[in-house]
Amino acid sequence: MSAAGVSAAELTQRAKILAFATMCVGMFIALLDIQIVSASLADIGGGLSAGADETAWVQTSYLIAEIIVIPLSGWLSRVMSTRWLFSASAVGFTIASMLCGVAWDINSMIAFRALQGFLGGSMIPMVFTSAFFYFSGHQRVIAAATVGALSSLAPTLGPTVGGWITSNYSWHWLFFINLAPGIFVAVVVPMLVRIDKPNLSLLKGADYFGMILLATSLGCLEYSLEEGPRLGWMGDEVIRTTVWISIVAGVGFIWRSLVYDNPVVDLRALKDRNFALGCFFSFVTGIGIFSTVYLTPVFLAHVRGFSALDIGLSIFSTGLFQVCSIPLYAYFARRIDLRWLMMFGMSCFALSMWNFTPITHDWGWRELMLPQALRGFAQQFAVAPVVTLTLGALKPERLKLASGLFNLMRNLGGAIGIAVCGTILNDRANLHFLRLAEHLNSTNEAMNTLIQGNGANLLAWGLDGGSAPTAALQQLWRLTMREAQTQTFADAFMAVMACFLVAVALVPLMRKVGAPAAPSADAH
Repeated sequence: MSAAGVSAAELTQRAKILAFATMCVGMFIALLDIQIVSASLADIGGGLSAGADETAWVQTSYLIAEIIVIPLSGWLSRVMSTRWLFSASAVGFTIASMLCGVAWDINSMIAFRALQGFLGGSMIPMVFTSAFFYFSGHQRVIAAATVGALSSLAPTLGPTVGGWITSNYSWHWLFFINLAPGIFVAVVVPMLVRIDKPNLSLLKGADYFGMILLATSLGCLEYSLEEGPRLGWMGDEVIRTTVWISIVAGVGFIWRSLVYDNPVVDLRALKDRNFALGCFFSFVTGIGIFSTVYLTPVFLAHVRGFSALDIGLSIFSTGLFQVCSIPLYAYFARRIDLRWLMMFGMSCFALSMWNFTPITHDWGWRELMLPQALRGFAQQFAVAPVVTLTLGALKPERLKLASGLFNLMRNLGGAIGIAVCGTILNDRANLHFLRLAEHLNSTNEAMNTLIQGNGANLLAWGLDGGSAPTAALQQLWRLTMREAQTQTFADAFMAVMACFLVAVALVPLMRKVGAPAAPSADAH
């Protein structure tokens, strides 16, 4: 099980590209599966005879498992080597995907999804570090742009791909679709990837207690973030317990990582200004990408009543415009300081969120086209420079352990962003409803006309004189609640915009990163 590490200079350009592209396929399917079920949860719940609360765990279990393994991937790749860890992850992810497709009840589905997330999550950070091993100079910028594009494009396309598959085939194929690319990656990676050697001696003296603290803290944090909006946060005893466990375990992990000789995550890398700021920017882009992928389908499903396929088609423009912007970014990345490209991308993302705020109950794909297209364009310019500026500033020997923390921050940003947006949708809806209801009184001529008109229509449909006014008032209540819910989505988009404005203000603090030569295999 040993693999010979080689220098990047010994590899042909073709070999580098093929190896890197194969690893990108693995990362893409692992990231795609985060959101591929989001537009199809109702179909999965119906097929497994599960309620909405249980079905939500089909997505939550994957996120919890993935967020636990990502920071551990740097240490695991040093033990097993990038080659064998990536191949083993692909094999496990493929098997878990098949098991998800044949799940017989909701409990088995949740267990298999957790397994799928845990096995697939370790592929993500390894692609980031491999880009810096295989390429140098301008090629490194292009590789980082590719990784950044895929890391933001995959979650964005998830609802679209999932909605199309569910509408045309069945929800089982949301998981069976992973089999072919998973087998391809599992077979080809051992043939092409030669980055480093396994170092089984790291198993002795490893910080296993730190790993337990990290897994406990992140698992409880992710559970709290996922269930908090629904259960009322600290008003629920279980949420209070998991929050305190997360805090205590997190503080213990930080202390352990700073005093232990061989920590599982290199927190000392945060002393580097670019890395610390880059982790923050990764956190903010995670908020933007995952929150908007969450908000738009929820709006289209709850307010507009769209099907899974209609939701997917309505948000397809984001991914399309991001793909189209990749050549444009590559052109400017050669000529303009990446910090200013990142500032431009963050500003465009904030602008796209502002364009969402006039949202009304009748918005469909036409009205969503412009803000989503701008968001797709902004994602490319916001995410790709962060990868280069953050990881490119680190010494090669620190890159593996630090890249897990960098990727963790993006997923944490997404989890916190979704939780905050969910809380806004729950809490602000009541506030907006009460504000709208203040104007619904006997002096409101438009309301009186509406009730009288609806009442007359209901009488014509056969309701008696006593029931018709009550039914008309119920229709008015539903109309008011719909408008209140729509206004909460505008509030949520505004909150995301505020995060990006803060990020824009901090971009000038980043230092410019040069293009150092590719590290040798020994450095890994």
